Amino acid sequence: MAEKTRKATRKTRYRGRIEQVQIVLGKFFRMFVYQSDWKVFPMAALIAGLLAYVIRTDFMKTMEGTLKGSFAIACVGLWNGCFNSIQVICRERDIVKREHRSGLHISSYIIAHMIYQAVLCLGQTVILLYVFRLLEIRFPEEGFLTPWFRLDLGITVFLITYAADMLALLISAVVRTTTGAMTVMPFILIFQLVFSGGIFSLPSWTKPVTKLTLSNYGLRCICAQADYNSLPMASAWSTIRRMKDLPLEGSLTAGEVLDLMGEDTSTRSEVIRELREMPLQRKTKTGNELLADRDGKPVTMGDVIDWAATAPELEVSRQKEYHTSVTIGEIIDIFGEDEVKKAVLEKSAKAGQDPRYERDPFLITDCWMILAGFAMLYALAAMIALEFIDQDKR
Repeated sequence: MAEKTRKATRKTRYRGRIEQVQIVLGKFFRMFVYQSDWKVFPMAALIAGLLAYVIRTDFMKTMEGTLKGSFAIACVGLWNGCFNSIQVICRERDIVKREHRSGLHISSYIIAHMIYQAVLCLGQTVILLYVFRLLEIRFPEEGFLTPWFRLDLGITVFLITYAADMLALLISAVVRTTTGAMTVMPFILIFQLVFSGGIFSLPSWTKPVTKLTLSNYGLRCICAQADYNSLPMASAWSTIRRMKDLPLEGSLTAGEVLDLMGEDTSTRSEVIRELREMPLQRKTKTGNELLADRDGKPVTMGDVIDWAATAPELEVSRQKEYHTSVTIGEIIDIFGEDEVKKAVLEKSAKAGQDPRYERDPFLITDCWMILAGFAMLYALAAMIALEFIDQDKR
């Protein structure tokens, strides 16, 4: 009689799937409070603080800084998501098996996990953005797809974190022990990071593989939101600055030297302009006096340079070669540092543009949908894998 009563109680307890979701979800939130699952939030704040300290100088200011910062943010999302759920099924597998035999639907159990983990991921995303604000990581106010940029970024970070969370949930459903789950997880993270397709140079055959990684879509989405292709590339100019004292040796003709000191160059170089504007003088008994042409206009060095560059009688002299040694810094000074820097930044930025990071609303929404699709796919796979829990060896 007592056994029949217990069975009837169990059937009443697990009468409907929705009711089961509510019961299991309540258990998860009690575990959040009483089994210290809340520790994921202060850990997320600590990681966000370290991340903000690293990316604050260059993120959304240069191409290189934006790419590295986007990769770091995607990594944090992957890390948070994986650690949220990598052990949640393993550690209570025996309980789940017993409850399943008593009438618990695996679909209800997984849906409860999906809701609970979504709350954790949302909390971690809010903490990340709040820490960024506290540490003065500057973002544009206006968003690209929503009214606020932080909301755009928050959606991306949440989807990366949640998809990684569901991937870890799948691993936890397939691997039967917590030790096994923690052993598998580093390989999953390394695979995600190496095959992100943005930071590491990979052979062409790996391109289909990168399409299977969450990091690839997260990185592309964040770079697109940060308007990667409109930013300057600073590495080329930094390299040139470090090479200022490097000597360059070669041969130049007198004609090439005259061309370098022409009027076109003077508009870009203060040194050449000052040289060309220098008035010519001659010594007289009473002192120095300015040279002037027939109209009384002072003769400048620029007039002499222009004459020497075109005079037919100097054609042979212009063809003479002279060996020269000059440093990169001296060349920069001739043309003007600001002008050289501007030209280098513009040319290198144009060469560094990547269509994968184009600020296109369709690209961003596609990445969002793919990340959400991965999350649903992983959750469904975890549900199917856990349906065979009764086949575990006793």
